[in-house]
Amino acid sequence: MFLEALGSAILGLALALAVSYRLSHRLPTRRIVLPTGVAGGLFGAFLTHTALGSVGFLPVMLGAVALSAASVSLLLRPAGRRRRHSATV
Repeated sequence: MFLEALGSAILGLALALAVSYRLSHRLPTRRIVLPTGVAGGLFGAFLTHTALGSVGFLPVMLGAVALSAASVSLLLRPAGRRRRHSATV
């Protein structure tokens, strides 16, 4: 259980770091992104371990990565501003 928690926290942090380097222009500061990735990984491991039981290390890590990616993706902002022109202009 301890290795699952540690592994999921490390995977969540790695995913958040990779996303923050790759999409830094579309994310808020790293002080928000990194803890979100770690918390998503820990919650994903907890949720997967609770739902599936003790099935093994790999399925729990896959659940951790999936929920970490989902929680970091909620922080994304739109790529660019769209200008709307009114018909009267």
